[in-house]
Amino acid sequence: MSTVWFSLRRRLLGLLLGGVAAAWLVTMVFSYIDAHHEVDELFDAQLAQAAQTLLALAGHDEGDDIEELGDIAHKYQRRLRFQIWSSSGKLLMRSKNAPETPLTATNGFSETRNREEGHWRHFSQWNGDRSLQVQVSENHHIRDDLIGHIAWRLLLPALFGLPLIGLWVWLATRQGLSSLDGIARQIASREPQQLQALNPASAPEEIRTMLEALNGLFQRVASTLEAERRFTADAAHELRTPLAALQAQLQVALRARDNDERERSLAQLQSGLTRASHLVDQMLQLARLDPESSLPDPRPVDLAALAEEVCGELGSAILAKHLDFDLQAVAGCTINGQAEWLRVLMRNLVDNAIRYTPSGGQIVVSLTPEGERCHFSVRDNGPGIPASERADVLRRFHRLNHEDQPGSGLGLSIVSRIAELHGATVVLADNEAASGLTISVHFNAGNQALASTL
Repeated sequence: MSTVWFSLRRRLLGLLLGGVAAAWLVTMVFSYIDAHHEVDELFDAQLAQAAQTLLALAGHDEGDDIEELGDIAHKYQRRLRFQIWSSSGKLLMRSKNAPETPLTATNGFSETRNREEGHWRHFSQWNGDRSLQVQVSENHHIRDDLIGHIAWRLLLPALFGLPLIGLWVWLATRQGLSSLDGIARQIASREPQQLQALNPASAPEEIRTMLEALNGLFQRVASTLEAERRFTADAAHELRTPLAALQAQLQVALRARDNDERERSLAQLQSGLTRASHLVDQMLQLARLDPESSLPDPRPVDLAALAEEVCGELGSAILAKHLDFDLQAVAGCTINGQAEWLRVLMRNLVDNAIRYTPSGGQIVVSLTPEGERCHFSVRDNGPGIPASERADVLRRFHRLNHEDQPGSGLGLSIVSRIAELHGATVVLADNEAASGLTISVHFNAGNQALASTL
C-alpha cells in the first residue's frame, strides 16, 4: 500500500486561493447581473426619452409652445431609428435606416430578433390625444458590447489579483509554518537516547497539542527503555549465579575420582541446567508480555477446561511428592482473553504450590463463578509468605530469604502481568484451613461480560 504525502503549505494555498476565487466569482456573477440590469434600464430610458422628444417635436405647431409631454415614462430617461405614425396608420416621418413598416406592434417596450436584422429593442408611445405614435428602436449589440466591456473589467482584476494573492498566501503560510520546520530540525538532530520533552510554550497554539502528545510518547519510550535496561541488568545478574554454579559443578564432575561421585555431580549439573532453563523461559515470557498494552486477538476461554489441562500436565510432579491434590473447577467460567497466557498464569501458580508444599502436603485448586465474576485460586499448606513481603513478591526477581526455597523470583511477576492484561487482580492471603498460602486471581465482570456476547 502506497503512502500519499501532501504539503500543508500547498493545501492551505489551494484552500485559500480556491475560497478567494469562489468568492470573487460569485461577486462577479452578481455584479454582472446587476450591471446588466442597470444597463438595460439606462438604455430603455434613452429610448423613452427619444420617443417623447420626437412626439413633442412632431406635435408642435409653429408659433405655439411645446405642450406638456405627459408623465415620465422611465426614471433614467434620456435613441437609432424611429418612425412617426398618424392615428390613421399613415407613416409621417422616419429615419433613413427605418423600414416603412411598423417597427413593432406592441405599445411600450418590446424586442424582435431575426436573422436578417438581428436583435432590436423597441419603444412605442402615443401622444396625449392619440393622434400621433412614435416608435424608436436601437440595435441590441450596443448593450451587449457594453455588458461585455463591464464583464471584462470585472474579470481583469481577478486575472492579476489572484496570482498576487497566491504569492502573498504562500509567503504568509511559509512564514507562519516556519516554526514547524524548526521543531522538525530539532527532532531530526536528536540522538536516539535523547528523549527530553520538547518545549510546547514556544510553539504555535495549533500544534501545541501535537507537541504535548509527542512529549507523552517520548516519556513512554523513555520508560520502556528504562524498563528494558533494568530487565537486562537484572537478567544478567540472575543468570550469573546459576552459570557460575553450573561451571563449578562441571569442574567437580571432571575431577571426580569414581563413578559414583561423577554421577552425583552430573545429577547436580542436570538439576542446575533445569533451573537455568526455567529461568530463561520465564525471562522470555516476561520479554513477550512487557511490550503489550492490551490483549492481542482476545477470544473466549473456558477457564475450567484450561485448569484441568494444566493440572493434568503437572500430574507427574504431584505424584512424585505424594501430594493430596484437589481440583474444584465449576463449569461456566468463560472470559475473553489469551488462552496461552492464561495457561502460563495457571501453570505458574500451581507449579509454585507444588514446589513449596512439602511431600505429603495438600493443594487445592478451585475455580468458582460469583455473579459476573470468576475466581481462580490455589491453596497450599507450604511455608507461606509473610504479609510484609506479599506486595514485593509480585515484583520481578524478588525472592524470599529462604535458602531452601528455589526459584527465580519471576513466577508471580509473570502472573501479575498476565492478570493485569486481562483486567484481573491478584490477591495473596493466608490459608484459612491450615498453614500456608492462598493466591487468588479475580477476573472482573467486564471481561466476562464481553466474552458472553461473542
